[in-house]
Amino acid sequence: MIFTGHAPGSSSYRRLIVGLFFAGIATFAQLYSPQAVLPQLAADLEVSPATAALTVSAATLGLAAAVIPWSLVADRIGRVQAMAIGVIAATVFGLLAPLSSALEMLLLLRLLEGIALGAVPAVALAFLSEEVAARSAAAAAGSYIAGTTVGGLLGRVLSGIVAEPAGWRAGMWTVAAVCVGAAVLFLWLTPRAQGFVPGRLRAGGDVTGVLARLVTPLRSGAQLALNAQGFLLMGAFVAVYNYLGFHLAAPPFALPAWLVTLLFLAYLAGTVSSPWAGTLASRIGRYPVLLCATALMAVGSLAMLAGVAWVVLIGLLLFTAGFFAAHAVASGWAPVAAGPATRAQASSLYYFGYYAGSSLFGWALGIVFGSADWTWFVIAVVALCAVAAGLASVALRGTPGARPFADAA
Repeated sequence: MIFTGHAPGSSSYRRLIVGLFFAGIATFAQLYSPQAVLPQLAADLEVSPATAALTVSAATLGLAAAVIPWSLVADRIGRVQAMAIGVIAATVFGLLAPLSSALEMLLLLRLLEGIALGAVPAVALAFLSEEVAARSAAAAAGSYIAGTTVGGLLGRVLSGIVAEPAGWRAGMWTVAAVCVGAAVLFLWLTPRAQGFVPGRLRAGGDVTGVLARLVTPLRSGAQLALNAQGFLLMGAFVAVYNYLGFHLAAPPFALPAWLVTLLFLAYLAGTVSSPWAGTLASRIGRYPVLLCATALMAVGSLAMLAGVAWVVLIGLLLFTAGFFAAHAVASGWAPVAAGPATRAQASSLYYFGYYAGSSLFGWALGIVFGSADWTWFVIAVVALCAVAAGLASVALRGTPGARPFADAA
C-alpha cells in the first residue's frame, strides 16, 4: 500500500507535529538563549555590544555551515535519526557553554552547539513534506514554525529572568537544562518515517549524486529567491532582537533589565502568525502572503523609531508577526518547489541562507547601531525587507506552490 501522508486529526499526525514542536524548543531555546543577556554579558566580559552578539552569531554561523552536510547525512541514515543525533549532541554542548572561563572558549562551544543544532532545521521541513498529505503541507509547516517561536521565546525569557538575580551563565545553563527535557519528548513522540527510504536501505543504493542534489536547487531562480528571503529577513530579525535591548536600556527609555527581557514575549505574535500564514497560504497562495508579511515587517520596523515605549512594543509585535509569517511561508515553500529528489537539499540551502544572514547581519548591523544611531539601524532593517520583497516579486510569482493547493492541482 502506498503511503500518502498522515492525515490531519489522526494520532500519528498529532504525534508528528507535537514531536517536532519539542524539537523546535530543544533547538531554538538554546540557540538564542544568550540574546536576552547580551547587555549583562557585555558588561561582565567588558566587550562591545557587537562583540557580545558574537555569542549568538557563532552558533548561527555553525548552524549555517552544518545544514547542508546534515541534509546529506539525513538522506543516508534517515530523517529522524539525523535529527536525534544533532539534538542530543547540541544539548551536551549547551550544558557546557555557560561554564566557559573565557570569551574564546564560549564562542567555540557555541559554534559546536550550532553545528549540532543544524540537524533539525536542515531536515524538519523536508521530513514534514514527506510525512503529511500534500494538501496539509503548508499548514503543517506553519505549525512547526510556531513551535520554533515558542522555543525562541522560552530561551530568551527564561535566560533573562534567571540572569537578573543569578548572572548570565546561570540563565544560559537553565535554558540548556530545559532543552534536555524537550529533546527527550521529541525522541519519544516522533513517529518513524514512512515517506522516505534512507539511501543505505535502498535496493539500488543512493543513485543520485551528492553534488547533483546540491546543485539542482541552485540552478533555479525561484530557489535562489527563496533562499534570499531567509538570508535578508532573518538577518533583519536577529539584528533587531540583538540590539533592541541596548536601545531600550539607554535614554530616553532607561528600562530595567527585567522589563527589557519581558519584551521578548512579543515572540508570541510569531506563534500566532506562523500557523495562520500557513493556513492562509493554502487558501490564497504562498506568494501574496509572503509579500504582505514582509510589508508588515517593514511597518513594524518604522514604528520602532518612536520615542515612546508602548509604540516601540507595538512595532515589535508587528515586526515579529510579519517575520514568522514570511518565514513559515518561504521555508515550507522551498522543499515543495524543489520536488521529491532534492527536498532535503532545498530545505537545507534555505536554512544555510537563513542562518548565514543571521550571523552576518546580526553582527554587521551592530556596527551600524554602535557607530551611527538607532534611526540608521532601522533604515538598514527596512532596506533588507525591501530587497527581499523585490526579489520575491521578480522570481516567485509563477513558482510551483505560489498558488493555492486546489488551483495548482
